[in-house]
Amino acid sequence: MNTSPVSSGNAPVISRSAVNRVLVASVVGTAIEWYDFFLYATASALVFAKLFFPSFDPVVGTIAAFGSFAVGYLARPFGAVFFGHFGDRIGRKATLVATLTIMGVGTFVIGLLPTYASIGVWAPILLVAMRFLQGLGVGGEWGGAVLMVVETAPASKRGFFGAFPQLGVPLGLMLSTAVFKAVSSMPSDAFYSWGWRLPFLLSVALIAIGLFIRLRVMESPVFEQIKASKQVVKAPLIELLRRHPKDLVLTIGTRFAVDITFNVINVFVLVYGTTRLGLSRGLLLNAIIVGCAFALITLPLFGKLSDVIGRRTVFMLGAVFVAIYGFAFFPLLETRNPTLIFVAYVCGIALSQASVYGVQSTWFAELFGTRVRYTGASLPYQIAGIITSGPTPLIATYLFATYGQTLPISIYIAATGLLSLVCAFFLAETFKRDLSVEPEDEAAAALGARASAHSPHPLPR
Repeated sequence: MNTSPVSSGNAPVISRSAVNRVLVASVVGTAIEWYDFFLYATASALVFAKLFFPSFDPVVGTIAAFGSFAVGYLARPFGAVFFGHFGDRIGRKATLVATLTIMGVGTFVIGLLPTYASIGVWAPILLVAMRFLQGLGVGGEWGGAVLMVVETAPASKRGFFGAFPQLGVPLGLMLSTAVFKAVSSMPSDAFYSWGWRLPFLLSVALIAIGLFIRLRVMESPVFEQIKASKQVVKAPLIELLRRHPKDLVLTIGTRFAVDITFNVINVFVLVYGTTRLGLSRGLLLNAIIVGCAFALITLPLFGKLSDVIGRRTVFMLGAVFVAIYGFAFFPLLETRNPTLIFVAYVCGIALSQASVYGVQSTWFAELFGTRVRYTGASLPYQIAGIITSGPTPLIATYLFATYGQTLPISIYIAATGLLSLVCAFFLAETFKRDLSVEPEDEAAAALGARASAHSPHPLPR
């Protein structure tokens, strides 16, 4: 094992093996969290409308199921604020253990819930409550997992290392899709009776593995420096709003290019493809799995590219691709050709979505100072989910039902891609920033240096 020391900026020197443990813990933990979160998305498209909202007609039932799916996104900002507070005050590691546990409990209980046929209206109420608990957990998970890696990684490789927690999304989506695909191949009666529960109950074993790995890692060295120097702030959220209002708004805007495409492809199309195009559920689920497999390669590559040309440059190029690709995705699906459908998903997940998502983790972490970084990285990511991810299946369903074609959905994707492009343009480039220096202190020093350079010097006597 390589134990050569590495450093991030002026952070304490740590061994390569310690960095690798943090990397593995973050990837495994985020993969399990997103497995739990995406499991609900797949079930909301294929199961919940029938078992938990059966008093509605099929279309309204699907919308109701997607509405319960959106509740998880409503909960995520609360998780970001709550866990961000403790992550910035107590530490990254302890907070991440808590988020993983909460997420696991919510997912496991969903697998035990009685359906509408058994307890009536209490079934969807309990389902929504557990979805809210899932949202709280994932709201605090992402930012902490990213910071553990970015604050530990070598300064020159933060983009590459910081992309690895992003692998949790395709890994979690692959795992949840594969498990759900396996149980959905059961006879229909068995699947709707008890088979759909198995993926949710499996979460207990995954959480146990994740906690075992996560408990063995070190605390972030950059946070330890802040804690040792007694610079921990009492109210991270208030400090964030006071010092970084512009960055907070703009980072929320950059999330549009990431979230809209992802949820159209992986949630809305599961319904559209099976009911309107006559595509098999298995074909679409396989296409998602293959697209995610390619994303495991492309996400770190986009992160590595950002170490060379910058986070903002890579993101802006990706946002342009997102805006254009929305017009190609649906025509590829409508060919009903399995090969072209796989191409559509690979390009959609591993190129369109990955090109912007692969750099966001490191970029968000670098934009905010250590004292508020957990809250600062988490909050815009999770607030955006309310505006983007949560409503996307509902909006796409409405647009198709209203206009009878997918072009308005493509225009919707393009508009959000351009919005993110503009927001990215006004954010700072950060790939050479020293994480041990607070951004506001760095800006003040630069301003002082410029003022000194332009001040008149006294003439020699």
